[in-house]
Amino acid sequence: MFLENTVNHKEQFGWIEVICGSMFSGKTEELIRRLKRAQFAKQKIEIFKPEVDTRYHQDMVVSHDANEIRSTPVPAAANIAILAQGCDVVGIDEAQFFDDEIVRVCNDLANQGIRVIVAGLDMDFKGNPFGPMPALMATAEYVTKVHAVCTRTGNLAHYSFRKTANDKLVLLGETEEYEPLSRAAYFDAMQKNQEE
Repeated sequence: MFLENTVNHKEQFGWIEVICGSMFSGKTEELIRRLKRAQFAKQKIEIFKPEVDTRYHQDMVVSHDANEIRSTPVPAAANIAILAQGCDVVGIDEAQFFDDEIVRVCNDLANQGIRVIVAGLDMDFKGNPFGPMPALMATAEYVTKVHAVCTRTGNLAHYSFRKTANDKLVLLGETEEYEPLSRAAYFDAMQKNQEE
């Protein structure tokens, strides 16, 4: 269980929290939970997501189970730095879709005393580290890795297996395009794809 850092008003630095894992692991759900707790505590929050993510709603961050919170879609990480001024807490969803500038933006915000909560896929559909996520995880004070349940074995899943024959790195999708798999099930599925 993640426990929020207690605030020391003498120290004017914030921190970075990263929530990562495969698709269907509850990353966005955990992001929304933390942001709603901050909102309930009357902290000024702002939530951002990449403009390209329009799966559920244009202006909302929405989890797979339809939990949602208002957000601001932005085309690039640099926009976040401008729009987050005066906030206590900044939430960022689908961070893997942002450019590498997201790492500097998150660190700058934390250095200004802002709590930054970032959620994103740690690996792409090929099982490789995804975009800026490894650098965000390395510079964060807190990293929470969440897991889905493998649809084939029932074990913990940490791979997002793409069921469609599309090789684009970024392909927005849901259960029709992806399924969460354990290491063994992912390895078997990739082997079968190569044989075909």
